Amino acid sequence: MYLKHFGFDRKPFNITPNPDFIFLSETHREAFAHLLYGIRNRAGFIVLTGEVGTGKTTVLRTLLNQLDEQVHKVALIFNPALSSVELLRNILREFGLQPESDSLDDLHHALNRYLLEQNRSGHTVVLIIDEAQNLAPEVLEQIRLLSNLETETDKLIQIVLVGQPELDRMLERDDLRQLRQRVTVRYCLASMSDEDSVRYIRHRLAKAGGREDLFDAVSFRLILKECGGNPRLINILCDRSLLAAYAGEADRVHASHVRQALGELWRHPGTEPFPARRRLVPALLLLLFFLALGLLLAERGLVRIPGLSGEVSEPPVAAKTSAQQRDDPALPAGPAGSAAQRGDMAPNSSARASFRQLEELRAALKRNQAALSLLPAARPLLRLWKVPADNLDPDISPAGLARHCRQAGIDLSQFDGGLEQLLAFDRPVLLELVLPGTVRPRYLAVTGRQGGRIEIRPGIGDVLSLSIGELRGLWSGRAYIPWRNFDRIVLVGRAGQAGEEVRDLQLLLRKAGFSEVKPSGVYDHQTIEAVTLFQAQTGLVQDGRVGPQTLMLLYQRAGYPIVSLEGKGQAS
Repeated sequence: MYLKHFGFDRKPFNITPNPDFIFLSETHREAFAHLLYGIRNRAGFIVLTGEVGTGKTTVLRTLLNQLDEQVHKVALIFNPALSSVELLRNILREFGLQPESDSLDDLHHALNRYLLEQNRSGHTVVLIIDEAQNLAPEVLEQIRLLSNLETETDKLIQIVLVGQPELDRMLERDDLRQLRQRVTVRYCLASMSDEDSVRYIRHRLAKAGGREDLFDAVSFRLILKECGGNPRLINILCDRSLLAAYAGEADRVHASHVRQALGELWRHPGTEPFPARRRLVPALLLLLFFLALGLLLAERGLVRIPGLSGEVSEPPVAAKTSAQQRDDPALPAGPAGSAAQRGDMAPNSSARASFRQLEELRAALKRNQAALSLLPAARPLLRLWKVPADNLDPDISPAGLARHCRQAGIDLSQFDGGLEQLLAFDRPVLLELVLPGTVRPRYLAVTGRQGGRIEIRPGIGDVLSLSIGELRGLWSGRAYIPWRNFDRIVLVGRAGQAGEEVRDLQLLLRKAGFSEVKPSGVYDHQTIEAVTLFQAQTGLVQDGRVGPQTLMLLYQRAGYPIVSLEGKGQAS
């Protein structure tokens, strides 16, 4: 919307990872150095943790680009909600092997043979597992057993576990103490400093073709205060601030635009909490306490409060407002900058009714204990895909639900990104919500679309219809997409990878219109080019790796039956 206005050639603050926008702050460089040190010194187990949005994916991408393919053999597992057998099979496929058995022992021996061969060839084998907090304890124990594969002098495999702080807490379990004791390199990714945050914003502006001075100094200070050095929060707030500046026809982003964006984000809890907002809560409570105490003492005549005692020490409200507008250039100078005069943003009765509906939904989700479970919201999707749900634990986690779906032949893939990209998949999905004043997430299903209206099922009441803007304000940026991997194509991404799974992918690409791709069974340059072109056409990250999102859209392009949000197709 604002790209042309500010001279961008692409969105500068998209929350979807993009290799072109990689920026290494001091804390990212430290994390990268720890990982590289551990791998080069064959440390065995390496753990990297960090809060959502702190840039773990950035560190991983930098690491993968740094590792020499002639020296390192790398397997990257980024959908770890797997059983022990499924995990070992995926690891073998990532290393270019074709598993021929479902026996845990056979798979273990096959991996051991491969590791010994690579060790004799002088290669370092690296296994990286992203979102490792979703691993079941028994699968973590199986990973520990992999670290037993060693010679007299070397570990045969270097294992990197990357995840959210829940991974650290999981490793503190008593039944995982043997794994914990084998971790030799551990790093917790912290937030960026203010200096790095400013450089980060300017870096992204320049990469998108814009001016580095697009945000003024006051807006920078406000963004730094509110986001606390979290790259994802910075992206969200900067994006909304640019939109506010565009709506106000400004050529730069000022503090008033950031405040407007904060007002929208604070009202819409999908992107809350901002660290500074969290810090305000105890301060406000303390202020209310002293205010109440002052009123009580004033009633008893122990103190005099201007206004209560008849004294006038403040100018009239209107006069004060005018003075503030003269002194603070960030405040709009009169009605010309108000929302009421901008037709596209003017409130009306429909907007007020819509706002009330959203507030009622948020309140219901907060007070209804059933909303804490993802199961009620997931049931419509499970029925759609004919996945039985009768005996499921009400407290099942997303990772547990993914394992259950897989037993019925359905994949449940985690999505992190923007709403427009999610809706482009045109599939019913499960949304994760974060509400102000709550710790645990809530869930709702998106089951239909008609024009600009989205049908949602919160799992605690009636079906509701929201506009895309309303849904964007409610959502936290994470979703779970059920889909069918029709040809059981495994995830492909390593140049030179060979096997039947690569040939199946090449046949799928041909069905999707890439007739120049030859079904050679080797993930060659021509195949990588076709995958990258397809990703560009569909708005995906152009990394040449075939993950769940690329596969979903390839099946869709190739004409496989899907269930669309508009009710076309079927779950077959």
